[in-house]
Amino acid sequence: MSFVHFWKKTQKIFLVYRYKEPTQIIGKVDRIKKLSMEILEYHKEKFGTDFLENKKILDKISIVRSKVLKNELAGFITKCIKREIREKEAKEAQLEKESKMISEEESTQSQKIQTTSESSSDSPITENPEQELPKETSD
Repeated sequence: MSFVHFWKKTQKIFLVYRYKEPTQIIGKVDRIKKLSMEILEYHKEKFGTDFLENKKILDKISIVRSKVLKNELAGFITKCIKREIREKEAKEAQLEKESKMISEEESTQSQKIQTTSESSSDSPITENPEQELPKETSD
């Protein structure tokens, strides 16, 4: 066997391996997401955060013959609902934190205004313009 012949064989193997089609797992995940989103679009209020309950609800609203597919759908639905709840809680916590910061800023501003008004009352300048200063008499 010559070196050129060996090179061509190894090159073919390398090219076949290099351009191999991706595994089918990616297509499977996309199918599960698509089906789960369709189910959630129409029946979202029925599902909760419990996997077993979601499996039972999935049995009631659809006919899934494959046990594995049913488990994957119920699992993805549970995951989506838990994620939505977590995001909602995070958003509420953020809003609460912002409202606390705003109220603290308002209280510090009101305290600054009070301290400036107190310091201005101590000054000899009169706040009431109607009050007359003593007149000087010239002789």
